[in-house]
Amino acid sequence: MSENNYNSENNQNSGETRRDFIVLSASAVAGVGAASFAWPLVDSLNPSADVLALASTEVDISSIEKGQSIRVMWRGKPVFVRRRTDKEIAEARETKISDLPDPETDEARVQKGKDEWLVLVGVCTHLGCVPLGNQGEYGGWFCPCHGSHYDTSGRIRKGPAPTNLAIPPYEFASNNVIKIG
Repeated sequence: MSENNYNSENNQNSGETRRDFIVLSASAVAGVGAASFAWPLVDSLNPSADVLALASTEVDISSIEKGQSIRVMWRGKPVFVRRRTDKEIAEARETKISDLPDPETDEARVQKGKDEWLVLVGVCTHLGCVPLGNQGEYGGWFCPCHGSHYDTSGRIRKGPAPTNLAIPPYEFASNNVIKIG
């Protein structure tokens, strides 16, 4: 009888081991199947190549003269790239921060060592209009829709706009090229 008990225990243990193996194998096959189904679905949610191409843009700044600004498009928004004169930089730095509705220094709005280059998203922070360049009381930008005046650093100085013009992420790819985005 003790031999029968031993055999039945042995069969019971091997049955559990077999069952565990089958459950583990079935789970692994189901997991691989679910991943095979989910991957194309998740991959289809990634941005398309044309959208990725718009995610960044390179701007040749070699032909921009001091005091001149250009407008380029980035992600469907206008971006102003301005090469400021020494006088414009000095005026922007002489402005008292306490006089500004949205206090920010000129140095914080440009990259270190590249003070003459100002890169701004050209959308008024009041209602999303596009300000006009080299106009207004402070020589920067003027939004004629509601009368917002920005200085040569893109900071709001007068009018209903609550904040300064935004600065997009950008870097100098070379001395003549800025990569926005």
